[in-house]
Amino acid sequence: MRTQRKAHLALADGTVFTGLAFGAEAETVGEVVFNTSLTGYQETLTDPSYVGQIVTFTVPELGNVGVNHVDQESEKPHAIGVIARHVARIPSNYRATGSLPDWMERHGLPGIEGIDTRKLVRHLRDHGAQAGVLSTLADAEPAALVEKARAAADMSGLDLVTGITTRAAYEFNRPMGEPLDGEAVAPAARFHVVAYDYGLKAAMLQLLVDRGCRITVVPAHTPAEEVLGLRPNGVFLTNGPGDPAAVTYAAPIVRGLLGKVPLFGICLGHQILALAIGARTFKLRFGHRGANHPVLDRRTGKVAITSQNHGFAVDAASLEGTGAEVTHVSLNDGTVEGIAIPHLSAFSVQHHPEASPGPHDARELFDRFLREMEARRA
Repeated sequence: MRTQRKAHLALADGTVFTGLAFGAEAETVGEVVFNTSLTGYQETLTDPSYVGQIVTFTVPELGNVGVNHVDQESEKPHAIGVIARHVARIPSNYRATGSLPDWMERHGLPGIEGIDTRKLVRHLRDHGAQAGVLSTLADAEPAALVEKARAAADMSGLDLVTGITTRAAYEFNRPMGEPLDGEAVAPAARFHVVAYDYGLKAAMLQLLVDRGCRITVVPAHTPAEEVLGLRPNGVFLTNGPGDPAAVTYAAPIVRGLLGKVPLFGICLGHQILALAIGARTFKLRFGHRGANHPVLDRRTGKVAITSQNHGFAVDAASLEGTGAEVTHVSLNDGTVEGIAIPHLSAFSVQHHPEASPGPHDARELFDRFLREMEARRA
């Protein structure tokens, strides 16, 4: 059996954790965050919204169910490091085609285990998400790692969308529920939806395909006129990483689409829609990342347990006078979780109704988008 190497996690404030390495032998610099989801680590690590982030998982053991190609939200991991209490080397699940450590090693993703993740999460909660360095290299010196963390760029002001958006338009027709040993069959298409790729998760497109949508995915910089030339029934604004205000080209494009076609935005897409109507965004202290966040739908009075992954939020006060209605709010901290602009057939939510991982309480929002497109077509 191979002897485990030491690993170090150094934060910009000088805090250092020493544990054991797993995954790839590498050193990575990014924002250290935490996720409270009980399941879905592969979906989390392959979510492009985690570009530039080292993810702390709060569950006591990671890797139990292994990995497979179906549960990936994109082709590769976008998180740049993994922090865990304990990692299972031998998965126990009939869907597993490999182990998490081996998968991470193939993709060059380093990890640290054997540290007190409860202490780390409390530290991030109290002092805020911050830059850090995760190193599994044999010659790593903690003091030098702290200096590298202090020199790292802050997430505020970073346009991370340009680096990960698709370079060319393509068609997406893969439904949800793809079996491990074959392909699921997509239903007949009733609507054409153009999706702006800000760093999309596959699950949200799959749920639209399941509902009879033909999807054309376009780069984040695609002009509004070009998208309208495709004659879509609706436009979908996807999730993605980084500071929404730094994606300066996105809001003007969305502004050119408002009122001309139904719009539905999720996460970063929600923030960009808000910016397009003149609102502002701000950075949260430690973000919302997990699958158990309660959100109130003000229109119905119902509470949904939601999946979330964002470090920025829409400033509620800045929505005044924009014509937007706040439809959803977080019951944890009162932040804006959804807006609607009825006269422009546009709405968006901060949380992830597609889940993956997480509960399915909010998936009705995809049906709402279809009703908007049906009404516009009628």
